[in-house]
Amino acid sequence: MPDDRPLPQDPVWQPELDELAAREALAREMGGAERVARQHAGGRLTVRERIDALLDPGSFHEIGAIAGKAEYDADQRIARFSPANCVFGRGRIDDRPVMVAGDDFTLRGGSADASIKGKPKMSEQMAVRFRLPLIRLIEGSGGGGSVRTIETTGRANLPGGLSDGSSFELCVESLATVPVVALGLGSVAGLGAARLAASHYSVMVKEISAVFVAGPPVVERLGEPRTKQELGGWEIQTGCGAVDHAVATEAEAFAAARRFLSYLPSSIHELPPRVRGWDPADRRDPALASAVPRDKRQPYHMRRIIERVVDRESFFELGTRFGRPIITGLARLDGWPVALLAGDPLYGGGAWTADACQKIIRFVDLAETFHLPVVHLVDCPGFQVGLAAESSAVIRWGVRALTAIDQTTIPWCSVIIRNVYGVGGLGHQPGGRVALRYAWPSASWGSLPLEGGVEAAYRAELDAAADPAAKLAEIEARLNALRSPFRSAEAFWVEEMIDPRETRPLLCAFANLAAPLRTPGPSRFGMRP
Repeated sequence: MPDDRPLPQDPVWQPELDELAAREALAREMGGAERVARQHAGGRLTVRERIDALLDPGSFHEIGAIAGKAEYDADQRIARFSPANCVFGRGRIDDRPVMVAGDDFTLRGGSADASIKGKPKMSEQMAVRFRLPLIRLIEGSGGGGSVRTIETTGRANLPGGLSDGSSFELCVESLATVPVVALGLGSVAGLGAARLAASHYSVMVKEISAVFVAGPPVVERLGEPRTKQELGGWEIQTGCGAVDHAVATEAEAFAAARRFLSYLPSSIHELPPRVRGWDPADRRDPALASAVPRDKRQPYHMRRIIERVVDRESFFELGTRFGRPIITGLARLDGWPVALLAGDPLYGGGAWTADACQKIIRFVDLAETFHLPVVHLVDCPGFQVGLAAESSAVIRWGVRALTAIDQTTIPWCSVIIRNVYGVGGLGHQPGGRVALRYAWPSASWGSLPLEGGVEAAYRAELDAAADPAAKLAEIEARLNALRSPFRSAEAFWVEEMIDPRETRPLLCAFANLAAPLRTPGPSRFGMRP
């Protein structure tokens, strides 16, 4: 029989509940009023303010709030309490569950001296186990070491040793399983910098962030005096590709994180969500018929084409300042998220540099990991040539990019806007499997561009001509007629020539064809940042 007797109204465990509330209040004080004021004076929010600004209001559920280091009086009552410098827990972004972990810089600058190693470790483990996107709010060393740690512990840590506690392997597992966003929100060094880079999308705040393997004091000891911004400011780190994006304020960083996640599934075990807007899938854009100039030496704005073919205002560019001959970003087509890759003729004519190839590799890895179909707007005159290119190992990086593309299994659609030449041109779509391919009338392809190639191939004929310049013009005119894309279409080298104005309807049709082909689950290999 059930016991229907009423329970006592007064809590039996009231003293313990009072102590719990008191300890939670101490944790919310972080490093104390003085250090919080110092954080604000530097133009930076505290970790708790950041979490509140990032997540849906009232959705944060903290884990391990009262973990830290306490001192007790003679009666074993708590006398002093210093909370751990990692704050983490569950929350929601646009009503979708996420994990968030943030460094508290008011407590020993986020270093190991104030850390409870299990907290950042558990945030990674929970994100993977419960298949939740992970956002890292990084400031300081991210729980990494400090020289002072040697004195406080009485020993030096062996990086990667069984007792080290950094657990970088968990970051690797997270990358292969859930979307990971990392925001650099102050000076970020050592392990913190590694955790920032070990993400699918990273953001710095221009005036307050700096990222480096080791900061100015260490570098100065090696004979290189630098300020924080000179050593690891946003222009340095976004320009070299170490960080994806930089914004003016922390609020913009939080908005960028939310938007990036909106294109991705919660984990590799789901598919990216469809979000249909007001932009009709059959929209034809008359301006596309004039987007590419007839003069092949004249560049054009690829981003204007992108904006006209994807769902309005859906293009979210990644890595804008790195590998600039290639544009990468996320977009929607008839509401379906896609990974968009495009050549940019404004930079080196769109020729693939070593940097551009690195950018491509990471981007197609992202698409493969999270089951995003790829749309490639193609303008690639080949790999960059010349001494600078050769000195950057462009052929090695180029072959790696081609391999990454061929290893993908996701649906792929290419629209050849202008150039497809040389070995680099092989990367316009994966080889050996069916992919959709369209070509505009402006398309041009071959083993080599005619410009420069004619002189080599017809040297004897040109040397023998009474007027070499006129002979060169005659040969180029003849070859230009033969390299018409319509000639290739006759032989089914290119499957469809299209009116540029039909590009959006065809791409939206591709996105709908691709939707049922996407299979959730692990990729052939884990994501490499």
